[in-house]
Amino acid sequence: MGFAEYGQYDGLGLAALAAKGEVSACELAEAAIERIERHNGVLNAVVHKAYDEARAVAKGDLPVGPFRGVPFLIKDLGVTVAGWPRTSGSRFTRDMADDEDSGLVRRYRQSGVVLMGKTNTPEFGITGTTESARLGPCRNPWNPGHIAGGSSGGSASAVAAGLVPLAHASDGLGSIRIPAACCGLVGLKVTRDRNPDLPDHPDWATGLVVDHVVSRTVRDSAAMLDVTGRPEPASPYAAPAKERPYVEEIERSPGRLRIAWSAETPSGRAIDPEVESALQATADLLERLGHEVVEKGLGIDYRALYRAMGPVSGANFAAGMKRLIDRLGREPEGEDLEPLTWASLKNGRRVTGEEALWGLQEMRRVSRQTLDLFETFEVYLTPVMGTPPPPIGYVDPVRLAPREVNRRQGEVFPYTPPFNATGQPSMSLPLAWSGSGLPIGMMFTARYADEATLFRLAGQLEKEAPWKHRRPEIWN
Repeated sequence: MGFAEYGQYDGLGLAALAAKGEVSACELAEAAIERIERHNGVLNAVVHKAYDEARAVAKGDLPVGPFRGVPFLIKDLGVTVAGWPRTSGSRFTRDMADDEDSGLVRRYRQSGVVLMGKTNTPEFGITGTTESARLGPCRNPWNPGHIAGGSSGGSASAVAAGLVPLAHASDGLGSIRIPAACCGLVGLKVTRDRNPDLPDHPDWATGLVVDHVVSRTVRDSAAMLDVTGRPEPASPYAAPAKERPYVEEIERSPGRLRIAWSAETPSGRAIDPEVESALQATADLLERLGHEVVEKGLGIDYRALYRAMGPVSGANFAAGMKRLIDRLGREPEGEDLEPLTWASLKNGRRVTGEEALWGLQEMRRVSRQTLDLFETFEVYLTPVMGTPPPPIGYVDPVRLAPREVNRRQGEVFPYTPPFNATGQPSMSLPLAWSGSGLPIGMMFTARYADEATLFRLAGQLEKEAPWKHRRPEIWN
């Protein structure tokens, strides 16, 4: 083994070693390659390997950024990398490749990272589990029989197993927070448009989708957002400016926060007892740390919210598919798409303009109600998921009927979507584990554009309830 201590460091730690000359970028790239080759046969986390390109970049003159020389992976969905394939987890786009880096990828490169390849994702990122006919199931390093979450499951699996210290992820209804929760990581869904990506991917049109990273430490998440989270020219929806660098926020006291918490679900269905117990323990911990903690749900009209989101998401997916169809010059046929994807496309094509715009209007109305609640507290705590990570195949978009997939998704992933609608920052932290050793993530949501409060609170919790010492079954 080359650099045996590779897994002991987060991204900033590896960059510090490289800056002092204790390890080279080339050695870091080889360490990542060695671990990908050792573990990917089981995990199926990395689906495109760009080793030759990574080695060449590592030998070159890397940008002087906070992650200079650190290995990094890109999710195979949305953002583009020059010369790399972009399957989006689908057989329909299996031969598609991109000509240039998107804006966010250019910013990742500016941070100094070395891009090693691409990570697994479900077909077009639709499900909260990473299982597709095109790329196959991605497995959880804590127990390979269980899901790594979705749609950023490949990135989360790779980071949790120590293949890389952090990786790109995106979130449209929970796709950063769910994999982070499944794999015992830090996963921040940033404020809407905090991370611009010119030219915008079509999914950004509704405001639901954002991009950031999953990481093992809070400071890696903060440092990367300091690099990427700034407005671009012609960016029409730039998020409010931050007061100071986020890496400084994690060293500051959060003060005495007003924190509401609840186990309420949109359906009213009770959550798994282990998850509920972990939620109660987290609320108790926050109270011991001096925060004002009160049990209080959002109490919003979830039915109205999801009734509004349905036509918006459906029409947006159909419109995005039209762009792909125009680019590829053909319609999908037969097994080009999975059953759930076919259902999503057909339903989206039936949405009228009136229904789509009504949905956007209604989303804004219900989101306003949610945002108003945050005038009475600063942070809202729930679990990320209603259950511990289920077994591979329980939420299976390939073999289950679409209606059953969605029913099971409602059971397992009930908490994340409202904050995509509102655009608020929302973070998963690995604060609990099930009796069988699977991670249970807790979700902290702050006021609009207030990532700073989340980083301060996360920094406190990382010290008071540390997770760094925990290692999965498949590691390093």
